[in-house]
Amino acid sequence: MAIKTDWKIFLGNNTQHDGIARLPKAPEWRQFDGEAMQLEPPNDPEHERRGLSFCARPEMVEMVNAALYLRRPLLITGKPGVGKSSLIYAVAHELKLGRVLRWPITSRVALKDGIYRYDPIGRLHAKQIEGKEPLIGDHLTLGPLGTALLPVKRPRALLIDEIDKSDFDLPNDLLDVFEEGEYRIPELARLRDETADIKDDDGNTVTLKRGMLRCLQFPFVILTSNGEREFPAPFLRRCLQLDLPEPNAAQLADIVKAHFNGQLSKEAETLIEDFISRQESATLATDQLLNAVFLIAGRNFGSDQKRNDMIDAVLRSLQKG
Repeated sequence: MAIKTDWKIFLGNNTQHDGIARLPKAPEWRQFDGEAMQLEPPNDPEHERRGLSFCARPEMVEMVNAALYLRRPLLITGKPGVGKSSLIYAVAHELKLGRVLRWPITSRVALKDGIYRYDPIGRLHAKQIEGKEPLIGDHLTLGPLGTALLPVKRPRALLIDEIDKSDFDLPNDLLDVFEEGEYRIPELARLRDETADIKDDDGNTVTLKRGMLRCLQFPFVILTSNGEREFPAPFLRRCLQLDLPEPNAAQLADIVKAHFNGQLSKEAETLIEDFISRQESATLATDQLLNAVFLIAGRNFGSDQKRNDMIDAVLRSLQKG
């Protein structure tokens, strides 16, 4: 009888490996046929640091792997500071997916903003200066979502941050992109030339045919939500969902150790207990605890009262009331 190996591609142990290469073929309904481009995503030292210091909980590891297997976006809901947006940096680091493409969402953002940016005014000024029609590709740049859709052999990591702050229409506008893995840029599709060279979000020059973006491997996408709104069922159907509760004492201890060279001082243990106690009546984020541990560790504030006042200032509730 054949021995079955662990199904997980992402292990959540902060150790880089080439496990993404053994990711099984996508389900028939999630296979895409973009023409492969030879692009190597750049690394980012800050992203690497964030990935190395993140402690992935078991439920995070399970759902990341489900998203990888099914080639579906992962919608993570939870309070600020529970690790929603940081998880993708750990995935990108461990699986060698390169720099995380980040698309922060506001109420003014539309789908087009994530796909590409076009500067018609700059193109008009260039025409006036040069006396000839400039290439449209020189004034068009792919955004984070557009770059994630480029047909590369190893999926890119894309963070769509705080989707619940979006305009009402954005979740519905994302449906077709998530389902088809493609988008056609109108300004390029209208050109008589079949191809156009443009810059992607990494600064690479890429050639698009008839303005079409179509992925080869669906990107690894995490969308974060603070739970401030409900999303339409068709949008949720295209995502996997993970609700993250606030970390417990053991998980907080692991987080602190990951950020402080594997050490957990007595002061840090006391602060964790204080932090959990305060959460009963206040809204706090985990990074506030990290700030308190860093600020208090080994420092002489002159008196216990001054030390406690400083802790109160750092661990101040994020919501009034």
